[in-house]
Amino acid sequence: MLLIPAIDLKDGKCVRLEQGDMNVATTFGLNPAAMARRWLDAGARRLHLVDLNGAFAGKPVNEGAVKAILREVNGAVPVQLGGGIRDLDTIERYLDDGISYIIIGTAAVKSPGFLKDACSAFGGHIIVGLDAKDGKVATDGWSKLTGHEVVDLAKKFEDYGVEGVIYTDIGRDGMLTGINVDATVKLAQALTIPVIASGGLSDLADIDRLCAVEDEGVEGVICGRSIYSGALDFVAAQARADELGMA
Repeated sequence: MLLIPAIDLKDGKCVRLEQGDMNVATTFGLNPAAMARRWLDAGARRLHLVDLNGAFAGKPVNEGAVKAILREVNGAVPVQLGGGIRDLDTIERYLDDGISYIIIGTAAVKSPGFLKDACSAFGGHIIVGLDAKDGKVATDGWSKLTGHEVVDLAKKFEDYGVEGVIYTDIGRDGMLTGINVDATVKLAQALTIPVIASGGLSDLADIDRLCAVEDEGVEGVICGRSIYSGALDFVAAQARADELGMA
């Protein structure tokens, strides 16, 4: 089980939101590259970046901070990035900069043709981010709830050739209320590509529950507020996941 620290970028700073609300942001660091170094030193095997301003603007906003992180990482681990990526030129630029995986969320739902083109042009580098509440997919920085069922959309996107799906329960994100394991497993069972859990990770009990369903296709989990607030010790949590994975 891969534990993936999240670095959420807003106005060039590292923040965490509650349920995706840009007005409820806690700043955890002023230097994104230093934050990346912190998680690399703690043994992170992948990093998850989100351009929050970009997600709302529909175009990259925190590109400078992303590049600073990439310089710090220097290819040591894969870095995945989402937020405001709406065209193939932006994907190509980020991949050239050193991003390993591009996460397409809102644009995948609104412009499936774009997602199909992205998978065709950049096979092996495209992940879909599906954010949902009560099984329905949300878009536009979680501000709009669609009528699409998560599983139905994910299956369609799997056929396009995406590498994996990041599934976020937006009712839990940033709230430390526990991962929605049941919904994550339901999605993973419907797909053959890996699913990464996200939203609400709170403690080691969550890690135990996720490791128990790893064989269903749940490959990793995004770690946000829990590792920043100290509710979860990242090093201990990854060690625990490794131990359970070998059992």
